[in-house]
Amino acid sequence: MLDIKFIRENKDLVAMGAKKKHIDFDVEALIKIDDKRKELILSIDQKRSEQNEVSQKIVSISDPAQKSQMIAEMKVLKESLQKEEEELKTVMHDWQVLMVAVPNIPDVSVPEGVDDKDNREVKVWGEKPKFDFEPKDHIELMTNLGMLDLERGTKVAGFRGYFLKGDGVRLMNALWNFTQEYFYKKGADGNNWTPMIVPSLLKREVFMGTGYLPQGEEDLYKTQDGDYLAGTAEVATMGYYMDEVLEKKDLPLKMLSFSPAFRREAGSHGKDTRGILRVHEFYKYEQVVLCEASHEESVKYHEEIQRNSEEITEALGLHYHVVANCGGDLGLGQVKKYDIEVWLPSENTYRETGSASYFHDFQTRRLNIRYRDDDGKMKFVHSLNNTALSGRPLIMIVENYQNADGSITIPEVLRPYMGGQTVISKK
Repeated sequence: MLDIKFIRENKDLVAMGAKKKHIDFDVEALIKIDDKRKELILSIDQKRSEQNEVSQKIVSISDPAQKSQMIAEMKVLKESLQKEEEELKTVMHDWQVLMVAVPNIPDVSVPEGVDDKDNREVKVWGEKPKFDFEPKDHIELMTNLGMLDLERGTKVAGFRGYFLKGDGVRLMNALWNFTQEYFYKKGADGNNWTPMIVPSLLKREVFMGTGYLPQGEEDLYKTQDGDYLAGTAEVATMGYYMDEVLEKKDLPLKMLSFSPAFRREAGSHGKDTRGILRVHEFYKYEQVVLCEASHEESVKYHEEIQRNSEEITEALGLHYHVVANCGGDLGLGQVKKYDIEVWLPSENTYRETGSASYFHDFQTRRLNIRYRDDDGKMKFVHSLNNTALSGRPLIMIVENYQNADGSITIPEVLRPYMGGQTVISKK
């Protein structure tokens, strides 16, 4: 959420930001209703002040006629006040609906474009694997090796249900352990990341605070109690410091959060229906950073968390490229976003494995996470997040490291977490 003072002073910039993101938002409608809000608040405050003054005078008046007249006037004033207070409730509701719909302003470096087809490649690492045989997809490879059971997954969990088994579980555990170790080693240089296991079943207000509601409700699972299941550990991690004042000396706060993730994939019917590339339930490590309210600091940490994910992908030996997301492919609150996309041989294309975003104070203003600056002024911290590890690298490893006989070579960095095993083959 942007500051209403900033919006009023920069309404053309806000309108340009919405246009670049291809989000339909009427800034003038917000300004108009904010004018009404301010007018009503001023009038109500004046009436309350007048009411207090008259109440004090009535006590000291002994003349019954004069007192009766003042009481009658007070009644009219009270009725007028109550009417304006009811009107303010309606205006405040409409104002809040518009305020949470104001899109954040994208950085000037964000490419123009409508959707992910317009994202701009900014980096390429490694080379595409070359096979002297026809490569199989992850479904055939993992099923043949007893790593995956989609048929029973569908039987038990329905569409997009799956079971990981045997070496599929061991390989996934190895990826988790390797990721944990990677961030633990960062701490040896004083770059401490706090590991966290966070809840996925969360209150509505945390989703509102992070910007996943109200716009993204169709992709969330909702319980009958009004809570929601999160699609990323970012939501709970951001809620951790909700309504708190942090110490500037403790910034930046860096958290590596792990949780199950749930997504309805409401807008993806017919897409990636085979295999486990796009599923309703998976597990995810997420990097979350809270830093000082500085654009330069946000940019610095954005590049840092992006590089963390690149280093993990490079250590796994997976060919990837990085794209800068265009305006139309940014979410409501994102200032800038990078996607890492890893090569998937069976599709002969790149597929996303993670996204790095920064938000300035868009989320923290909603969540009321502040710190006191050196000048004593209270400021909202800036927030950033990036995928450290999703479920997709498992698929990429299986396909990129496959052999002609259907076995899978285990990446060298994962072997210590699999008891020194080098190859996954039929038992």
